[in-house]
Order: sequence, then structure tokens, then C-alpha cells
Amino acid sequence: MKFIHSADIHLGSKNDSRFPKEIADEIKAELRSAFKGMVEYAKSSGVFLILLSGDVFDSDRPFKKDKDFFYSVVKNNPEITFLYLKGNHDTGESFDEELPNLKLFSDKWTAYEFGGVNFYGIEMTKENSSSLYSTFSAAKDDKNVVLLHGAKGGVGNGSVNLLRFRDKNIDYLALGHIHGYSAEKFDDRGVAVYSGCLFGRGYDETGEKGFVLVEEENGKFNYEFKTLSDRIIREENVDISGVKDAYEAAEIIKKSVAAGRNDIVRVNLVGELDDKIDDLAADAERLLLGRYAYASVKDKTKIKFDISAYSHDNSLIGEFIRAVDESEYPEEDKREIIAYGLKALKGESVEQ
Repeated sequence: MKFIHSADIHLGSKNDSRFPKEIADEIKAELRSAFKGMVEYAKSSGVFLILLSGDVFDSDRPFKKDKDFFYSVVKNNPEITFLYLKGNHDTGESFDEELPNLKLFSDKWTAYEFGGVNFYGIEMTKENSSSLYSTFSAAKDDKNVVLLHGAKGGVGNGSVNLLRFRDKNIDYLALGHIHGYSAEKFDDRGVAVYSGCLFGRGYDETGEKGFVLVEEENGKFNYEFKTLSDRIIREENVDISGVKDAYEAAEIIKKSVAAGRNDIVRVNLVGELDDKIDDLAADAERLLLGRYAYASVKDKTKIKFDISAYSHDNSLIGEFIRAVDESEYPEEDKREIIAYGLKALKGESVEQ
């Protein structure tokens, strides 16, 4: 049998603080489109079971638009069964609509059987975070899948201790909460897999996003990460050492960042410059308009100078640099202060 493992869809996520409203609204729409696309992929691939390992919604009080969308997709695809285990974002207040093809879990171990495979799940709480390991039981001769939502490692609520699941006859541990795909063996039999989020929502969710297609055959569970999105959020450091203006910086960015026109990009400008370039990041952003769906540029360059070279300089510049160097400001702030100070001492305009 085949099934899909997905998690952390976060329908209704605002993103207004991360992107301009236009881009934030696009991402909200693409989150819904990604979920619908995954279901359509399931139908076309002969998949009749989808695991949702937590955080389908971004809040336990989702907007009506997102709630209606989710239940409409489930309702209009009766040939697919959805196993929905709530996570830390969408647990709490009940908003469940009873549908025959939507199966839920609770704070106690619950099991469903499909195609000769047992699917166990439990919603982690403060009360069961320690006992859930000892209360779990699965037969050695069965095929067993477990759904959980929590961070790998550590102890206590919200943490999944893989060591305590060793030798418990688990074949596939379908995890949610971490927004990047990963897979690792935790004993001779079982593999723990984070599907990652379905679609990136910010610069902390860069790279390809998607779901995991799992196929069980003769007791062996084969799994493959799948992505359907044509948009990727990327963050890259670009060394622009030695450039004289924003135009040169933008040209280096274009050559260095391998991103498509539909991608969202953050570029951190790094390296050493001979002098402070006013409005470097903002001007570079303007020069990148139209190249990507959205580009954010951050200036993290440093001014190239050797403070020690001014240790015995009796000029006003030497006095200024030594005073800043001996101050209690953080090193990064010292460089910034000196850069602006040198421009002022040279009679150049200083803008902040």
C-alpha cells in the first residue's frame, strides 16, 4: 500500500511581518493550493491515505475561510482517508467537523488499520509527555506506523525521545513540527521521518518543501520526498568585497544567486568594502526588481581598515579611531561608528 506523510501546513498563517502584504497574501493562497495539489497528486498516484502529523492550521481558532477550505477538500475527496493528528498550533479549542473519511486522534493512543498496516497516534500533552512511551504497544509481526508531533531530542512536553521508541516494533515514525525534511534510523527496524512543511512561509523555511510518499511492500517501507511547488524561498550570502556602488553589487548578486523568477530571495551582502556605501541594500533591491518574485537585501559588509595601523597616529583620525576602539561598544558597532566617522572627517555626507 501507499500513503502520504505530511505536516505543518499552517493554513491561515499571516506572514504580514515577514513580507509586504501582496507577497504575504500570495503565500496564504499558495498554502491552500499546495494542500489541494498534494491531494490531487494522491488521487493520480493511487494513494488513498494521507497522514497529517500536526499543525494543519496555524491557530486553534482558524479563520473561517481556511477552516471551510480544509473541510471542503476532505469532503470532496471521499475516496481518500485523512488521519489528522493535531500539533501545538492547532490543538486546544475544538473545531472538528465529523466526516467519514477524516480520522482523529486524542491524548491517548489511538490506532487505525488500513491495508494491513496499523497507524498509531497520540497528541502530546504535558500530562502524557513521559508516559506515552511506556503505554505504547505494537505487535512484532505487525506493520506499524506512528504519528507524533514534536521536536526530536530532549525530554518533556513537545519533545520526541527516539531512544525510548527503540525496539517497540515501529516501522515508520511519521513526525511533524520541524519544518525541514529529514530521515534517520532509530533502531534496526524503524525510521523517523520529518516531512517538513508543505510550503515555505518565511526565510526560516528556505529550500524545497513538500511531503513524503511512502510505499509498503512485503513489510518494507520505502519513502521518497516529493515537492510540487514551483516557488522556493532562498537565503544566500553574497560576497561583494571591493565593489564601489550598488550597481556592481546587484550584478554580482545576479551572477551568484541561482533562483527562478517565481522565487523569494533574501541576500545577505558580506565581505569587506573600502568605504561605506550609503543605501547599498535598498539600492541593490531596486536594481533586482522584476528578477525574482520578491527580493530582500541586507547589508552585512564590513569596512576594510586595520585599527592597529592607527595606534601611533597623532592625527584627528587616529585619535578618533583609538577612542572608538577603546570604548565598550560591540566590535560590529565599532566598525560602523568608525566607517561613518571617517566619512564625516573627510567632509563627505553621512546618511543613516
